[in-house]
Amino acid sequence: MAKKYPLFDIYWDKEDIQMVTHIIKRGSYWAAGPEIQEFEKKLSKYFNTKYVVTFNSGTSALYSVLLAYEITSGEVIVPSMSFISTANAVILAGAKPVFAEIEKETIGLDPEDVKKKITDKTKAIIPMHYGGKVCKNIEVLREIADEHGLILIEDNAESFGAKINDKFAGTIGHAGMLSFCQNKIITTGEGGAICTNDEKIYEKLLLIRSHGRVEKPGTDYFSNINVSDYIQVGYNYRMPTMCAALGISQLKKIEKIIELRRKRGKYYDENLKEIPKIDIIPELIGSRTVYQLYSILLKNLEKRSKLQNYLLKNGIFTKIYFEPIHLKTFYRKKFGYHEGNLPITESLSSRILTLPFSLLFKDEDQDYIINTIKNFFN
Repeated sequence: MAKKYPLFDIYWDKEDIQMVTHIIKRGSYWAAGPEIQEFEKKLSKYFNTKYVVTFNSGTSALYSVLLAYEITSGEVIVPSMSFISTANAVILAGAKPVFAEIEKETIGLDPEDVKKKITDKTKAIIPMHYGGKVCKNIEVLREIADEHGLILIEDNAESFGAKINDKFAGTIGHAGMLSFCQNKIITTGEGGAICTNDEKIYEKLLLIRSHGRVEKPGTDYFSNINVSDYIQVGYNYRMPTMCAALGISQLKKIEKIIELRRKRGKYYDENLKEIPKIDIIPELIGSRTVYQLYSILLKNLEKRSKLQNYLLKNGIFTKIYFEPIHLKTFYRKKFGYHEGNLPITESLSSRILTLPFSLLFKDEDQDYIINTIKNFFN
């Protein structure tokens, strides 16, 4: 029986287990433990930003930063080829997502179409860094945002550690969202964070994250006798201490993880580019891709469907990252979107296919996947 290749696996070691076990055996501070602030400080140091606030998911982080910037009405320009939370967070905050086209080199927002979509109602732009790459025009998008008095929030759920012109994805806009879901570069199971250099936004995020409660640095609700004050309505979006401890351990390995991902990603690049009937999405010159996903482009939807089924029969699981958000039922019904609204997005999305990717792969594992693709075309 052929070996099975799932889409991804989780990279972990004994230290991850020890860190989480330590929290459990401690028997206290399972919530609001000191490891949360430690994780935030280490993330802040890694990204060279003044502040990082952790959350229980990337979605709650993105929603919270929109609230922190008071983007509760108006319009926010987003890509349609993204995970649905990029647009959902905008709706949850009270604004309307306006979809703009993407460019073909990095699947990032196209600044020319972004400019066309800016109106007097526009308040923010949320570009997404796709699959471990950096949106090639992220610095141009920052210039556009500044020129029009808009907030640029980077959805950096997928490109932790990726760089362009020696700048980290997630640090070029006014704020950047990180995700630590199980298939991300480092993972805490579930979790997210916001990077920012704005002290006021940082303080607002702390309030939003924990019921609008005022807390002095180094203290928490469960371990002091003082009566708490609440100065606004907030949520319980805190990251559990066990997750933060796991994050600390995972972050220690970040450059090793990225090195392994780049090795495996480059192996796909070099071997798949020899197949004439598919296109790869090569690393942009001047950038560092961290290969959170590995996606290829087929000629058309029919060819992609046939290849996907052929690979599945041979034990190779694939997935489509991503189908257009604007064509999902909710967005069709609520906003009247339909096929043809974003032809470039729709075309790329109908051709893209994400292959299995594992840091535990050996050359022969990738050779099997690559050769199976070759056999399909032969």
